[in-house]
Amino acid sequence: MSAVVSDTSPLHYLVESEAIEILPALFQEILIPPTVHRELQHEKTPPRVRAWAQSLPVWVKVRAPAVMDDSLNVDQGEKEAICLAREVKAVALLIDDRKGRAEALRCGLRVAGTIGLLEAAASRGLVDFPRAIQRLRQTNARLDEKLIQAALTRNRPR
Repeated sequence: MSAVVSDTSPLHYLVESEAIEILPALFQEILIPPTVHRELQHEKTPPRVRAWAQSLPVWVKVRAPAVMDDSLNVDQGEKEAICLAREVKAVALLIDDRKGRAEALRCGLRVAGTIGLLEAAASRGLVDFPRAIQRLRQTNARLDEKLIQAALTRNRPR
C-alpha cells in the first residue's frame, strides 16, 4: 500500500489552490492524525479548507499514532504526523514546515512538501505546473521564492 501521512499545510494549500485531487492520483491513501484534522477545521482556517475537512474524501483517513515521541521538538500536529508516519512505515510524510521536515528526516522519513507534490503531479500530466504555482501564490502560503524559481525552471516546457 502506498499510504502517506500528511501534516496540515500541504492539505490546506492544495485545497486552497484547487489541486487537492492530485493526492489520490499520486497515493492510494492519505492518513492524517487527529490534531491535523482539527487544525484543518479551525475557525480561522479558510471556509473552503474547513468544508473539505468536515467532509473528508474516502481516500483520507484520520488515525492517531499508538505511541507519541515527546522528544520531537515540533508542534503537536507535526509530532503526531511524524509518529504516525514512522508507525505505519509511510512512503512519505507530507510536510512544509522547515523545522518539522528536519525532525522527520532525522527520524529517517522521506518528506515531500506542497511544491514537490505539484511537481510530481505535473510530471504525470495531472496539473499545469506554472498555473498550479500561480494558484498557490494566491493563498497565504509562505513560499520560498528560490525554491519556486528552481521548480519552475525544472518544469519549463521543452
